[in-house]
Amino acid sequence: MKLKDLLEKRGRLVAEMRDLSDKPAGDGGDLSDDQARRFDELKAEIEALEARIERRRALDEAERRMSGEPVNGTGDDRLDGAIAEFSLRRAILSQVPGHTEDCGRERELAAEIARRSGRPFEGVAVPIAVFRERVEQRVVTTAAPAGGPGSNIIATDHLGGQFIDILRAALRVRGLGATVLSGLTGNVDIPRLKASATSGWVAENAAINASDAEFDKVTLAPKHAGAIVEFSRNMLMQSSPDIEQLLRRDFAAILAEAVDTVAINGGGTNEPDGILQTTGIGSVAIGANGGPITWDAVVDLIAEVEIDNAMGTAFLTNPKVVKSARKTAKVTSTDSVMIMERPNQLAGFPAASTNLVPSNLAKGTGTDLSALIFGNFADLLLGYWSELDVLVNPYESTAYSKGNVQVRGMVTMDVDVRHPESFAAITDLTTP
Repeated sequence: MKLKDLLEKRGRLVAEMRDLSDKPAGDGGDLSDDQARRFDELKAEIEALEARIERRRALDEAERRMSGEPVNGTGDDRLDGAIAEFSLRRAILSQVPGHTEDCGRERELAAEIARRSGRPFEGVAVPIAVFRERVEQRVVTTAAPAGGPGSNIIATDHLGGQFIDILRAALRVRGLGATVLSGLTGNVDIPRLKASATSGWVAENAAINASDAEFDKVTLAPKHAGAIVEFSRNMLMQSSPDIEQLLRRDFAAILAEAVDTVAINGGGTNEPDGILQTTGIGSVAIGANGGPITWDAVVDLIAEVEIDNAMGTAFLTNPKVVKSARKTAKVTSTDSVMIMERPNQLAGFPAASTNLVPSNLAKGTGTDLSALIFGNFADLLLGYWSELDVLVNPYESTAYSKGNVQVRGMVTMDVDVRHPESFAAITDLTTP
């Protein structure tokens, strides 16, 4: 059975479960015996189906890699082709009263995406695939900011395709190889071998000591990130491809940056726990009060991972640490070999830099400290339950008074680490 067929079947089963849950026929608003029995049957079917979906998805992606094709997509070539033509501008416009543009394609695709996901959307379901991997929050209009030059960004008049975006923090987590799990439905438990059985040598005719493997699990549960952006009505009415790309970039960057931020150092209220907040990752300390980066500390950080039988793949830090590593000699102040000799490389491993890695870990104590992370980023799990849910509110008081529309986007996901031992961090680096 193809992936699209498995996803459609899961969507039907989830819809039936929801129908049972929404229409209880038992006493006190509970499910009847028949309903409860059917609910349990559906739950078991979905659990078995999830395993088949993951196997099918893994096989499809492996085959695409072998053929050199991109690995992103739904598994349905026709749907993927239609998604490539999806217009975010028309999807937003379809929820604005009084518009005259044909948005039929976007409505149909949104309905199909919602059906396959097996869950209702408050607004319009927008496929994640329409977005680039970048983002931030602000009001986007076709007019220049107050007090600024009197030009606009409509492509047909003033080179909208050359729109100058703000400077944003670099997004790095997925590029370093984080594992993405998409199309999730319920909470996800991934079994993990905690301790292996042991072997040993014995004398002839002697019994082997029994030992049991120990298991635990990695759990992913839905958590929600959202952003509210205000767009001018005039911008939404423009049909320029440059306006479409501007909408995608701006909206996607907001949510993508939120994901990268929590993947690195999440742990606040309602946030997933990121790498730096995961219990059990390795740690290397510079000193009692912190200190500048040293070559010994870099080597110790690598060893912290490898001693636990893990294999690190890359470093992740912020520009302040990169600056310090490029100015600091490996051994002595007269050594001409710096700790970071080449761009984007440290100790022979790829090194990525972004301001999303914190540099204020000891703020309020008189010294701001930065982090340097090393690890196997394939063991960082990003689980997604939904496509982007976009809801338009043309009646919000401030936006309405200006003729604008307010757009809310939400994505549901979680972050976890497959093996905490796969990561280690220095969190007390002082930088000039």
